[in-house]
Amino acid sequence: MIKKKIAMLGAFAVGKTSLVQQFVNSIFSEKYQTTIGVKIDQKQISIDGHDMTLMLWDLYGDDDFMKMKPSYLIGSSGYFLVADGTRNETIEVAVQLQSMASATTNNAPFILLINKSDLAETWEIPAETIHSLQQKGWQVLLTSAKENLMVEEAFVELARRML
Repeated sequence: MIKKKIAMLGAFAVGKTSLVQQFVNSIFSEKYQTTIGVKIDQKQISIDGHDMTLMLWDLYGDDDFMKMKPSYLIGSSGYFLVADGTRNETIEVAVQLQSMASATTNNAPFILLINKSDLAETWEIPAETIHSLQQKGWQVLLTSAKENLMVEEAFVELARRML
């Protein structure tokens, strides 16, 4: 059995915990719960004939008061950067976290998830910003933990890239 550590990175309240809970337990809660430190979940999946255990490190949100500690990323085989489509500033946090995460994980694969696609009519992140990140080689997926849109696909894609 292959074990892989995946870190969930992003600003506070972007939906990191909701994405993990949707993927692991197929549940979504409207109640916001702040992650303090790290919450670790795991899920077994099969990718292209390989059985994998994904260790999902749901890390506290990066903000002006609490900055992400690079030590949480040690041993990560991949990571998600999560932004909230309804809050433009969260994409800036994701971009800042990517450079730190890339250095700490020795350029492990990552995917940018822009969450809350069910609220697309209230999005603040411009399409040009998404396009420019894709031009830099970033894989960007639009997800909704609430509606379970592209959640399973995102985790499967990152697992495949980590193999």
